[in-house]
Amino acid sequence: MLTRPNLVTAERDIAAAEIAADCVVKTHERLVEYLRPGLLLSEIDAFVERSLDDLGSKSCFIDYRLRGLPPYPSHACLSLNDCIVHGTHTMSQTPLRPGDLLSVDIGVRKLGFIGDAAWTYAISEADDTMLALMQCGRESLRRGIEAMRPGRPLLDWARAVQGYVEREKGYCLVRGLGGHGIGRSLHAPPFISNVEPSYPEEWPDAVKRWTPGMLVAVEPMIALSSTETRSDRGRWPIFTADGSLAVHYEADVLITASGPKNLTAAMSALPDVVG
Repeated sequence: MLTRPNLVTAERDIAAAEIAADCVVKTHERLVEYLRPGLLLSEIDAFVERSLDDLGSKSCFIDYRLRGLPPYPSHACLSLNDCIVHGTHTMSQTPLRPGDLLSVDIGVRKLGFIGDAAWTYAISEADDTMLALMQCGRESLRRGIEAMRPGRPLLDWARAVQGYVEREKGYCLVRGLGGHGIGRSLHAPPFISNVEPSYPEEWPDAVKRWTPGMLVAVEPMIALSSTETRSDRGRWPIFTADGSLAVHYEADVLITASGPKNLTAAMSALPDVVG
């Protein structure tokens, strides 16, 4: 059964969505100056909380509930090395080390709208493997957004992302995870897969058309050598099945009559290596 997204078309709502997205961007920009070896994930999460408070917004992740899991405990998703998404500040008590790979997903509520975007950072240093994986994540996001043309099917996003990540670069898009509609709620239709479906029922929304007013969070999740995941029952973090490195990039995109508008485009200026 196909689901229908809520369209964001009123000028005041678009402005509110842009402000919410900007809060996410500004928090990432502050993080770039803060992240360094020796920090605990709990310290990073507290920094995000303070930054959001300073910006007059609140995390829409903390206490988020999903069936079968406890309330999400953190203000940001802090996913380290082989953790793909949903990492928590409680998952590790080990300080960050040079060469760690940290994906930070920040979700905010501001003026009744959601901003939700992620970026991956290497702490202090990065080898060629890490840099190439991060560059693939950045470029896959850019190519996917470019393919989100009004009147075209959602499938075009997956074709662009999968064609680049797996067929051109030889990395692995994580199966079972993808993007989603946003707006006044964190997760709304449609679901946006990063890979083409092998049969129609696998991704029914693939045939839906990009429509002006659609507001979505699109997010390639890429692993070095596995498409599969593992997780501990009753816990939030999701890891690569083989323990290989993973990156996560996410942007908020509004579909307009003239094409996609990346509300978090300023994040493309963020560095790969911090601290």
